[in-house]
Amino acid sequence: MALAKAAAAKAKGTRKKGASGSKTAARKPAHRWSQKVSEASSAMTLEGDVFALSAKEMAASLKRSAKASHRRKSTPFRSAMSMLAFYQNRAGKSLSAADKKRHEQAKDELRALYGKEKPND
Repeated sequence: MALAKAAAAKAKGTRKKGASGSKTAARKPAHRWSQKVSEASSAMTLEGDVFALSAKEMAASLKRSAKASHRRKSTPFRSAMSMLAFYQNRAGKSLSAADKKRHEQAKDELRALYGKEKPND
C-alpha cells in the first residue's frame, strides 16, 4: 500500500514532506562568507596564499599584514592570532593533521615574534 502511494505521488510530481513540514527542495549553494573574510577582511589585508606557507613564513606574513593594517580594532598580535584561529576554525575537519600542526607551529612563531608566552593549558 505504501509503495502504491509513493508511486502515485511520484507520478503527480509531488514530494514527500520533510521533518519541518515543508517540501524538500534542492540545496541552496553554500555561502562562502569565510572565504570572503580571508580574502578581503575588514580587519586586515592578507598576502596571497598566506595559510599555505610554512609556519615561520605564515607567522611573518601575518605579522606584516597586521602591522600594516589601519583597519584593525586590536593590537597587531591579537589581529594576527585571530585571523589564524579564524582560518583554522572555518577549515574544520577538512584541515589535514599536517596542516593543523603547521598552523599550531605558526601560532608559536607568532608568539615568539611578539615576545609573548604560550598560555598554560
